Formats: sequence, C-alpha cells, structure tokens
Amino acid sequence: MCRNIRRLYNFEPSATSAEVEAAALQYVRKVSGTNKPSKANEEAFNEAVHEIAHITAHLLDSLVTTAPPKNGLKKQPRQRPARPSAMAPPASP
Repeated sequence: MCRNIRRLYNFEPSATSAEVEAAALQYVRKVSGTNKPSKANEEAFNEAVHEIAHITAHLLDSLVTTAPPKNGLKKQPRQRPARPSAMAPPASP
C-alpha cells in the first residue's frame, strides 16, 4: 500500500514540514487501510494527517541526542553480503 516511512530525526539538513506531512500521510494511510478516503471520511482523514504532522514536528523539535547528525542529502548505498559464486571450487578441508 505505501512505502516505508523513513527516519526524520537527527539529519542535517533537518526534516522539512513537507517531509513530516508526507510521513503523517503514509502513517494514516497505513493505519486506515486506504490510500484515498471516501467523501464521508475525507475530513476525518485529513484532520488526522494534520494532527499527526503537528505532533511529529513537536516530537522532532523536543528530542535530544549526543550523536552527530547524519547527512540527509546523501543516500547511503545498501551493503549486500557477497554471494558465493556457483562456479567457485569447493574449499579444502
């Protein structure tokens, strides 16, 4: 349904309000089980997104850490373990 919510805390530059809002939207979509609410539920859905974004921004502003901030602009490549080659000779005992 929706992609994973990425971490927003302890990055430099810090998370923007748009990123916080997007994370709140992903959360509400996941919890409600819908990507687009019906007209009857649209107001409650949008209000939940707004409130969660506000609370999340407050949380991010309140957290304290001694760890240095990570670079939010640079994507870290995923490290995959090396796969043993199917053609490699068996190891000697």
